[in-house]
Amino acid sequence: MALRYLIINTGNWWPGKKVLVSPHWIERVSWSEAKVFVNLSRDTIKESPEYTEDSLITREYEIELHRHYDRPGYWIDELVAN
Repeated sequence: MALRYLIINTGNWWPGKKVLVSPHWIERVSWSEAKVFVNLSRDTIKESPEYTEDSLITREYEIELHRHYDRPGYWIDELVAN
């Protein structure tokens, strides 16, 4: 089993939106501040495709998400490994 995405609630700096980010994009975690730092700008996250609990995470959604962040998809590594 693999953890593919974290749900990021932007409510403390951009109201009312949740987005997905890959755990591979985490730079560091500050447990004392209860913060996760990612190598993405706020504007990039703000403009990311919105995630809701009703969203289906299809391959098309993932392709759009990774294209938005300009990052390769995890499935590319899986294809190379096979």
